[in-house]
Amino acid sequence: MTRRELDAAGITDPVLRAAYTRCRVLNARHGRTYFLATRLLPADRRPAVHALYGFARWADDIVDDMGAEATTAERAATLGRLEGQLRQALTGIRPADEPVVVALTDTAARYGIDPAHFTDFMASMRSDLTVTDYPTYDDLRAYMHGSAAVIGLQMLPVLGTVTPRARAAPHAAALGLAFQLTNFLRDVGEDLDRGRVYLPADLLAAHGVERDLLLWSRRTGRHDRRITAALRAAEDLTRAVYREAAPGLDMLDPVARPCIRTAYVLYRNILDSIARDGYAVLHRRAVVPRRRRAVVAADGLARVLAARLGARGAADRRRPPVTCRNDACSAKEAG
Repeated sequence: MTRRELDAAGITDPVLRAAYTRCRVLNARHGRTYFLATRLLPADRRPAVHALYGFARWADDIVDDMGAEATTAERAATLGRLEGQLRQALTGIRPADEPVVVALTDTAARYGIDPAHFTDFMASMRSDLTVTDYPTYDDLRAYMHGSAAVIGLQMLPVLGTVTPRARAAPHAAALGLAFQLTNFLRDVGEDLDRGRVYLPADLLAAHGVERDLLLWSRRTGRHDRRITAALRAAEDLTRAVYREAAPGLDMLDPVARPCIRTAYVLYRNILDSIARDGYAVLHRRAVVPRRRRAVVAADGLARVLAARLGARGAADRRRPPVTCRNDACSAKEAG
């Protein structure tokens, strides 16, 4: 499958092929929902999505998964080296040697992605090294602009739109926010273990919740109605952002819509799973049942087939009609 995708995208250089393959492995290993949806894209666009995901995942792993023995200074230095290599590669000063940067740089050039999106992303990654909570939702959104909204904006040139890109951009940014808010709600317990609380402090305080209460619940496995109420409010907030994003789905290239619609439905289903599980995210991770994932994926595949048939039909209608006489065919001239 990897070879077919790379061939379809016209990626022939062995170094580039290896770099994109590395990104695909990262996507498949860490982004199950995202990877499933990506497979619904036309083959030639998948490597670019893998590159965007792979780089983001690599940077995130530097912040979170270098090992308990890694100090903040060591993480910052590693992140700084990655950012420096990316900056030099994007500006043409020096080619990258890190595979995720090699693939990302190529994708950015192929699709004309604004380098500012990567600058903003790296700024949010740096803030994760020292910022452990957010007083208000506005503060959180400022962080998520770089960590999530710009991911949606990076994706737009790859997906294509049927409207001016500027019109679709706010909805793409909102979808990135909705996905990350969903992850924050699902991963409250795991983030707390890392010393972070991504749910806004004012939202928690409105329901009588502070960090100490979250820590108590995480440590003891006990529930508290105040925490449940706060998590339900966070769910409501997240669903509102999904509604902001929804109009953008129909602004995408028809052959790309099934991919993003599938991701939209699957991520929103995580919220359903959280609610169904009694908002027990401090104690266990909510997951979408396999059967439900299969149903959503099947619907996405049906939409892919319909979109491709529609595209072929439109192409056929644009072709001049053909007449055949005595086994010789010629195109009629229009008019």
